[in-house]
Amino acid sequence: MMDLGRLRALHAVAVHGSVGGAAAALGFTPSAISQQIAKLERETRTVLLERQGRGVQLTDAARQLADTARRVLSLVEQAEVTLEEQRGRAVGRLLVAAFPTAARGLLPAVLAELHDTCPELDVRLLESDPYPAAELVARGEVDLAVVQDWATVPLPVQPGVDRLDLGEDPVDLLLPVAHPLAALDAVPVTALRGQRWISVPPGNICHDWLLRTMRETGEEPDVAHQVGEFQTQLALIAAGLGLGLIPRLGRGPLPPGTTARPVTPEPVRRVHALWRTQTSRRPAVTATLTALRRHWNALPDGSAPTPVPPPTT
Repeated sequence: MMDLGRLRALHAVAVHGSVGGAAAALGFTPSAISQQIAKLERETRTVLLERQGRGVQLTDAARQLADTARRVLSLVEQAEVTLEEQRGRAVGRLLVAAFPTAARGLLPAVLAELHDTCPELDVRLLESDPYPAAELVARGEVDLAVVQDWATVPLPVQPGVDRLDLGEDPVDLLLPVAHPLAALDAVPVTALRGQRWISVPPGNICHDWLLRTMRETGEEPDVAHQVGEFQTQLALIAAGLGLGLIPRLGRGPLPPGTTARPVTPEPVRRVHALWRTQTSRRPAVTATLTALRRHWNALPDGSAPTPVPPPTT
């Protein structure tokens, strides 16, 4: 009988395209994943991975086995949900993905509450941008994801994935205090033409939003510096190297020499939680969603002050 953990490792390699990606998703070292695959090869007497340059490629037999593993893991998940529901309490492991500022500004309080109130629940956090996080939920690689999108750049969500709207996170213009636009109480979006920008790299939903926002003013934005961390962006802004449109959630104190100004019309990003529909009855999922909503609504003024009310029944 094939070991379930080894099938899970093979499925993760198939999903993420590499041993390293599978290891990051499952919380193991690459060598541990390689050992699991090697044992599965001996178990099945089948070559599953072939060297290709510095990476590996799944054989045809491995792809077929990985597809079978996907169906098996789905059935196991359904059984786990049923058992946990019958116990009536949150137990087991829950893997949560979250975009960086949510991981910093929202998740610590949520994870601390779950640690105290659900002692039998082992919650693990994986930092991930919204595009891959939504895919990870749909594929069953993570149990729940906190993601963000924009009205003009909606995040695609696959069938079989449910969503809870947490609220809206306002975006401010961050700029040096000596910049001419800092003299304005609010900056019209049309006044942003002709500026040098500091933004996250391409492929990130916030980068896509900046491009679309500035193109709507009739200009292709000049993105001079591309960095992933908002704190690094703030340091570059403080050095006078460009401007940034940065959300409030998890932003932290502004460095000396910088200031924030609202933009009109006010840009906001929308924050959601995603999970697979078939796990909606799982107590671990419902407990986490409840904690997310509670701590979102409790964020300090100015961090993310626009909650979405619970749906009426």
